[in-house]
Amino acid sequence: MITGEIKQKIDNIWDTFHSSGVTNPITVLEQMTYIFFMKMLDDKQLQEEANAQFWECEVQNPTFLNGQLWVNPEAITEEEKAGVPYEHLRWHVFKNFGSDNMFRIVRQSVFEFIKHIGTGEESAYSRYMKSAIFLIPNARTLSKIVDGVDALDMNNRDAMGDVYEYILGKMAASGTNGQFRTPRHIIRMIVEMMQPTPQDYICDPAMGSAGFLVEAVKYIKENNETRIYASETAHHMKTSMINGYDTDQTMLRIGAMNLLLHDITAPELAWRDSLSEQNDDQACYSLIMANPPFAGSLDKGNINKNILAYANTTKTELLFIAQFVRSLEIGGRCASIVPDGVLFGSSKAHLAIRKEIVDNQQLRAVISMPSGVFQPYSGVSTAILVFTKTNTGGTDHVWFYDMRADGFSLDQKRSEVSENDIPDVVARFHNLEAEASRTRKDQSFLVPVDEIREKGYDLSINKYKEVEREKIEYEPVSDILARLGQLESECLKGYSELQKMLQDE
Repeated sequence: MITGEIKQKIDNIWDTFHSSGVTNPITVLEQMTYIFFMKMLDDKQLQEEANAQFWECEVQNPTFLNGQLWVNPEAITEEEKAGVPYEHLRWHVFKNFGSDNMFRIVRQSVFEFIKHIGTGEESAYSRYMKSAIFLIPNARTLSKIVDGVDALDMNNRDAMGDVYEYILGKMAASGTNGQFRTPRHIIRMIVEMMQPTPQDYICDPAMGSAGFLVEAVKYIKENNETRIYASETAHHMKTSMINGYDTDQTMLRIGAMNLLLHDITAPELAWRDSLSEQNDDQACYSLIMANPPFAGSLDKGNINKNILAYANTTKTELLFIAQFVRSLEIGGRCASIVPDGVLFGSSKAHLAIRKEIVDNQQLRAVISMPSGVFQPYSGVSTAILVFTKTNTGGTDHVWFYDMRADGFSLDQKRSEVSENDIPDVVARFHNLEAEASRTRKDQSFLVPVDEIREKGYDLSINKYKEVEREKIEYEPVSDILARLGQLESECLKGYSELQKMLQDE
């Protein structure tokens, strides 16, 4: 758990950026990410050097080749071609330079160095660095930021994971670029429903800051303490288990760093449009959890034809569901946030997608969330679809849940409140047999698939729930009129008495 002291340190670093004129939250987070990475590289090698000294051996494949010069592959000037000692690129060395000298070495050499690392455990992050730009404006600002980051213990990956999530929260709270971040408690709810395992191949085709992927890793570590230390399992977790795509290089860098800080050193991340021809994923993942873009519309010529086979549309919210079905292996599970329109839209594409997951796959649950979940960025009503890929059907009953509260007020302030349906959602989802006895008047219930087909594959909960209306007995009109007459008489009596008192004076 992140402490108040650490929060204060992060807030101070954040304020340093703002006071220097760097105010865009994404830019602040991105620049902080670069500084974190510089320190992590050196901390990692310092630990390796300490271990090597203890065992009286050499460090294998060091990042910094001490005693040698590093030359920028893109060097232009004679000074750049002459190279710089690897030692000057290391955090514990350059942090002790004077502020002007440190600014020069970091901007001209250290930053270029991390942009060109392309091998080893760092590749998941560093492969997306080519388009990165160093935007810390001056030596004074860099010096204060380095001092702030130096005070953080980056060897504690669990703590640094919490730190990074706190920074992501600040990015969302700033009111800018909030579309990149699904609320953490909603992500956690979905992860607890899907219960990822160390054997899973997990994917988020619209990963953003990698919130779903990070939370899946945390859940697996919390619930599989003994199994994750087996060598094969540990290697799988750090490499092939985690898969994510995004079309934004900045978010790939941020997402990769988020995973790195949670000890996932070499995930399968790619700069990719998941809906385009370049995505050849098919039957390769066992679990997909995502909050794909809503309300987008693409050029049909750029959409993968295999996806269009499921639904001939340009709407991204439908195309992503089709891609989820396509890329899951048989038996693979999916939980995706969708706008409510997916549940009841009347177009051919809307109907085709719903028929696909009801008739050809196994639709398990539809959780309708309150419209304020994504405030202050959007008031759109959303739901969570949960299904399993079978390609042979299997839907018998669909579980519906009317989620009314998520532990926060549903206005733009999103203050904590006591009302919270999330624990109930998770508990009931894992005990669906007990839901058979519940009625349509309850907050959750099961609906047989034949009824869903009869109602045109409509998946909105209001189509099936029963609203119990209490009969209100009103007072007879004659009694109301009599009471009004009595009140009027009392008022007139009081008026007369007051008038008499004034005359007597």
